[in-house]
Amino acid sequence: MQLPVQSQSTLYAEGWEADGGPDDLVEIARAADHAGFAYLASCDHVAIPRRLAPAMGTVWYDPVATLSFLAGVTERVRLLSHVAVVGLRHPLLTAKQYATLDHLAGGRLILGVGAGHVPEEFEALGVDFERRGAVLDESMEALRAALGPEEFPEHHGKLYDFEGLGQRPRPAQRTIPLWVGGSSPAAVRRAALKGDGWLPQGDPRDRLPAQIARIGELRERAGVEGPFTVGAIAEPLYVGEPAWDVGRRTLTGAPEALAESLRAYRAMGVHQIQVRFRSRSRAELIDQITVFGAEVAPLLNA
Repeated sequence: MQLPVQSQSTLYAEGWEADGGPDDLVEIARAADHAGFAYLASCDHVAIPRRLAPAMGTVWYDPVATLSFLAGVTERVRLLSHVAVVGLRHPLLTAKQYATLDHLAGGRLILGVGAGHVPEEFEALGVDFERRGAVLDESMEALRAALGPEEFPEHHGKLYDFEGLGQRPRPAQRTIPLWVGGSSPAAVRRAALKGDGWLPQGDPRDRLPAQIARIGELRERAGVEGPFTVGAIAEPLYVGEPAWDVGRRTLTGAPEALAESLRAYRAMGVHQIQVRFRSRSRAELIDQITVFGAEVAPLLNA
């Protein structure tokens, strides 16, 4: 699940999140950890321009700081950047941050990456927005090296060139999973050919089968092998019958009914689904997380 509070776009943030803070994140992360959730996710934006602030808000916690903070209060759940705009930073800087996070978390990092979409962020940081796809492509290659097991990683590319520079601590994992976010043709191709997984952005259910088939075709044509994780973002959820207006797109009902609906994702070839619960308070969200973990999740593989 994507964590609340840490990003507060008007597209999805609940009213209570405006007053949320560290204590809320700790309790929610612990609840998800105990409920058996696969990962907690945090977003990445450096700064939001005024023209976008009314819709996106300006509350965007740093993902490295947020996930590191929550690593210390959880035990099992994995920690996902969904997504890190890695092209805004030099790969060695990104590697230093996320290698340390993985080291401190005992090997629980999943590095989700994306190209970014806010021109002003790139301009302010001196990065070419128009070339962000090419920058991301090489950044992923450089990060493969910099987050690998070698103390002195090596990469020689058009944009980045380094060797003979040691970085410790190394990640606890021998290989950090790289998942690519986005649903554009370029993002899907990047995920298929360079990533270990795909995180769609905004694809409704009826678009997913074609996107998944495309990924399979691209990987087969290029001879790319190895494990690959297909993700999906489910509709908003509410377990049970809500006593308030949760919106017409929200899936509601008994655990059996929700599980039956969500199992359709597995039939499409999806391996993991990211869920977001409607809630009016931290307590209600934790209740939803808990009942989902106890009564819905066990039915998903039925």
